[in-house]
Amino acid sequence: MNGRGSQSQLSQPEAFARIRLLRSPNIGPVSYRQLLARFGSAAEAIEALPDLGSRGKTRYRPAPTDRIEREIDGVRAAGARYLFHDQPDYPELLSRLDSAPPIITCRGRLDLASGPCIAMVGARSASAASVKLARTFARDLAQAGFTVVSGLARGIDGAAHDGALNAIGGGTIGVIASGIDIAYPPQHTDLQERIAEEGLLIAEQPPGTEPRGRHFPSRNRIIAGLASGTLVVEAAPKSGSLITARLAAEAGREVMAIPGSPLDTRSHGCNQLIRDGAVLISEPGDAIELLESFTGAPRSTYRVAEEGDVYDPSSLNEEEPIDAAIIEGMLSTAPIAVDELIRQSGASGAAVQMALLELELAGALERHSAGQVSLSGE
Repeated sequence: MNGRGSQSQLSQPEAFARIRLLRSPNIGPVSYRQLLARFGSAAEAIEALPDLGSRGKTRYRPAPTDRIEREIDGVRAAGARYLFHDQPDYPELLSRLDSAPPIITCRGRLDLASGPCIAMVGARSASAASVKLARTFARDLAQAGFTVVSGLARGIDGAAHDGALNAIGGGTIGVIASGIDIAYPPQHTDLQERIAEEGLLIAEQPPGTEPRGRHFPSRNRIIAGLASGTLVVEAAPKSGSLITARLAAEAGREVMAIPGSPLDTRSHGCNQLIRDGAVLISEPGDAIELLESFTGAPRSTYRVAEEGDVYDPSSLNEEEPIDAAIIEGMLSTAPIAVDELIRQSGASGAAVQMALLELELAGALERHSAGQVSLSGE
């Protein structure tokens, strides 16, 4: 993300304003970054929000300050800290995502996120053999110097964390879909606390947030974004693990899978990944060799994303704006790439991005992966 490291010492008022900006209605990672680039500070951006969000049916109101004060108290009570996208210890690989979370809360060893990381994901209702395999792989990968990243779910995730924690000198990162103070699933309460004490626990949602269905794909992008490669151990078709694999591919990272029996539906997702270009992994050494030689150009060819429009957020002040209504008229509930809107409208990339920002603040726009957008349908 642009400007990483430039704001290592945030003033308390600006840090507060950044949290408030991100918690305001219809603000996501992309719009947050655009607003900071255009106005120079979160405090200035918040002042401009009511005008920019004027297309909505009701007057736009930023997040109330008392709610942010309660959130900050909750982070402190949980023994956690905030980490902003442009601070030096923000994970470098994660920062490369266009959708990287601008603010995360964390507990534990941040140094684990700056070393070599591998994501391990798989089925919640995994077979006993695959759970044992995941634990063994994670232990060996951790002993080889890799931090194992997963999502603390039942089955493969839990086994991966457990194996890494029990390795000599091993480390693991747990990324959760709830607030930093909420343990989910409940049976992993002790495991989550152990990760926070011995490894690193990361949450994007504010403290007190119970996990919801929409939070899990967001969590998955962080899991994939932290690692140079994602290994799927066991997964059924259309599972959350395949979403993580797709997100890893879109981020330009390695996608790996362990093959399984064609007679077991829990292996069909992994076999499908391999058929579609993921690297077949049969032992930990295969993954170690692949990731140790990773240079940013993955050998896996699984679902390589097409490059979308590349723009500089600082150019959002360019002249020749386009009426947001024109862009809104070009949209439907079917996702379309932003660069296609630029081509069809004939407007500059900055002008289209500004129109999309206005629509998003009004609640009319939904952003998707790979630089696609659609009408929200609400």
